[in-house]
Amino acid sequence: MAIGLPGLQWLATPAIVAHVLDNPATLLLTRICMTLPFWVGGLVKLLDWQGGVVEMGKTGLRPAWAFNLAVVIVELGGSALVIADRVTWLGAGALGCFTFLSTFIAHRFWELTGEARATELNSFLEHATICAGFVFVVVVGLRQPRS
Repeated sequence: MAIGLPGLQWLATPAIVAHVLDNPATLLLTRICMTLPFWVGGLVKLLDWQGGVVEMGKTGLRPAWAFNLAVVIVELGGSALVIADRVTWLGAGALGCFTFLSTFIAHRFWELTGEARATELNSFLEHATICAGFVFVVVVGLRQPRS
């Protein structure tokens, strides 16, 4: 990518880097990595159903089994859509909304003090970053030519 400012051409993306970033395999690996916590979490909740129900119950969500089912569907279904790069806006949107909402349920840093507050604030901010990452997933997908 060319830089239009004199003397700053050295900041331009090197051709090899641009080639790697433009490679469909790179985009696939990125989508897999972006959804990693969700498809792993969905599989764990599916394979250890009772553990997932207990987890939902601990957060106060009732009926816990219904929330566990919804989480499994969102995590696995959303991940599948993002990885397959089909209806990506829906998969990434579902995962982003799920992350946004669950962050306010599970990482309530504003109710804590000291080290616990710092730990939960960090988790809260990490989850906000994941939400932003899903916006990028959709934007990049929209810019890719369809076959």
